[in-house]
Amino acid sequence: MANEIYLTKAGYKQLDEELDNLIKVKRPEMAERVKLAREFGDLSENAEYDAAKDEQGMVEGKIRELEATLKNAILIDDKEINTKAVSVGCTVKLLDIDYDETVEYQIVGTAEANYTEGKISNQSLLGAALLGKSVNTVVEVKAPAGIGHYKIIKIGK
Repeated sequence: MANEIYLTKAGYKQLDEELDNLIKVKRPEMAERVKLAREFGDLSENAEYDAAKDEQGMVEGKIRELEATLKNAILIDDKEINTKAVSVGCTVKLLDIDYDETVEYQIVGTAEANYTEGKISNQSLLGAALLGKSVNTVVEVKAPAGIGHYKIIKIGK
């Protein structure tokens, strides 16, 4: 389970669009930049050429990474999300017992996780602790900053 890549339909679409942009826009831009930098002369002392080749390599690496992610992704179907227990794809409303605050997160795969958007990975400390738990369960999460206590208030899609 640790190596599986879960994606929501929206997450898959976002990564697919990023890949499309890299292939159709960034890759040709980088090729042109390398070509122009090559024209500056001696390649052994051409910092512009070296920088362009480095950036081209990063773009190609990102393209390979996204292609592998999308190829191996397990797509989460909203219709199949079980709201009786926390699973990848569901939204969880929690009471942070230690701070007496209510928080809400969507449990997603690592490729889609974005804490500022309220999307936490199923492999994160909190995400992993919540998986399989039901409403009214109190979960203890051991994190580097200390132990947190959360009560599951609601599980939704």
